[in-house]
Amino acid sequence: MDARQLEYFVTIVDEGGFHRAAERLHVAQPSLSQAVRTLERDVGVALFHRLGRRAVLTEAGRAMLEPARQVLRDLDTTRAAVESVKGLRTGRVQVAVLPSQSVEPLTAMIGRFHEADPGVLVSVQPAFTAPEAADMVRGGRSELGLIGAAEDFALPGLRAHLVERQRFVVVTGPDGPWEPDRKVLGRTDLAGQRVITSPHGNRMRHVVDEIIALGVDLRIVVETAHREAILPLVLSGAGVTLLTEGWAEFARASGARVFDLEPAAELRISLIHRSAPLSPAAQRFLDSALRR
Repeated sequence: MDARQLEYFVTIVDEGGFHRAAERLHVAQPSLSQAVRTLERDVGVALFHRLGRRAVLTEAGRAMLEPARQVLRDLDTTRAAVESVKGLRTGRVQVAVLPSQSVEPLTAMIGRFHEADPGVLVSVQPAFTAPEAADMVRGGRSELGLIGAAEDFALPGLRAHLVERQRFVVVTGPDGPWEPDRKVLGRTDLAGQRVITSPHGNRMRHVVDEIIALGVDLRIVVETAHREAILPLVLSGAGVTLLTEGWAEFARASGARVFDLEPAAELRISLIHRSAPLSPAAQRFLDSALRR
């Protein structure tokens, strides 16, 4: 068993089959298949059910997946430690990020980090809910996660570092329903409005549901997990929305109007990671984010 075989095994799982894994790894599919069959002979059990081009993990394969990911992480950490001794600042950081944090604070984090570590590649992995991001980090698909929640919540096997708190704001198109010089809206001001929001499982939707529970007669007209789609919909007049204040500057620059919401609702944004030591590059990313 060697690191190359484990890399092939993990990539097949992540890509969902041998053909796509071979393309990602830039190797011939017969060579990939042979390496995995050698690995299966080494461990004495089949790791995949082969269903055409699909590869489904056997029970043994599922048991092996996380240890294999950990071996590859440890190998990356060892290589990075050797490179840092040589005076090089290279590596790769993977961050699972919710769409609500994809503008801020992520862009500022990456900007500060690249000023100090321009040779490190930051790979952003999309996650649409905090539990999904936590599962990606816990399962080794991403070393770090950037999540948002109303308050601290249980993260078994993970450590969390609070990065910042962001209030929710109401965003409308340039011809929105409220006076241009108004700064603050109450929750009841949303009565009669068409609202664009996220699916259940995100803090934005939780706040909208809280407002509905107060008896405010608003109507959800669009439900999307893709925050990049929300602002164009607002600007086209499809409805109003709630976004975290990290989006406020971007929204105003796009021509939207932004109002504070009272009583305030906020999102607690944290970086999460496994309890095991981070790779040098990921540790530097975390340290840079927490120095803000």
